[in-house]
Amino acid sequence: MIKDSYLTLQKASIGAFKDRGSKFIAYANPVDSEADFAAFLESIRKEHPKARHYCYAWRLGLDQNLFRTNDDGEPSGTAGKPILGQIDRLHLTHIGIIVVRYFGGTLLGTSGLINAYRESTADALAQSVIIEKIVEDIFEIQFEYEWMPAVMNALKKLQINVLQQNFDTIGRIQISIRKQLAVATLLKLQALIFKITEEEVLLKKETKGFLIKES
Repeated sequence: MIKDSYLTLQKASIGAFKDRGSKFIAYANPVDSEADFAAFLESIRKEHPKARHYCYAWRLGLDQNLFRTNDDGEPSGTAGKPILGQIDRLHLTHIGIIVVRYFGGTLLGTSGLINAYRESTADALAQSVIIEKIVEDIFEIQFEYEWMPAVMNALKKLQINVLQQNFDTIGRIQISIRKQLAVATLLKLQALIFKITEEEVLLKKETKGFLIKES
């Protein structure tokens, strides 16, 4: 079965943790790309210009296979990994978390730092709302106007989500279908439009004045 959903944050959230004078402020944010995260990091740096460290972790991808951690001057493994660990504990992706540290004058040691970055991140995630997002494929139907009644009736019958419509020299309708259901739904759609069976759709060659392509 095709994986077409993932867990992420509905919106940004903030958490905090204090230990022996040091303050850790965690910012959790949904992100869709490395560029999104870079802009997020820059905004946090501007908001906290006097902070000592800006440690972070992010994870991207439907399969959660893209990630990065950064200790930003803290001892190796004491900041980025604990942050990422909290992301993975909840099986989240398309998320970035930055923990800003204000040094309080007392060294916390390796275990103290790991605990601080973990707990501040956990607090930010505890304040958040986790949602499941469905991945959809986008298609464009192009057709001569003779096909318009059949196309519109089929879309309505199958309750397919219409994103855009453009009626110029030809009709163009952009639709979205859940990735897992895309192949089966397109078969049903064409069967309804052409008034044939789904098996016949698979054997059918191109139809003059009608085209479905992935956007």
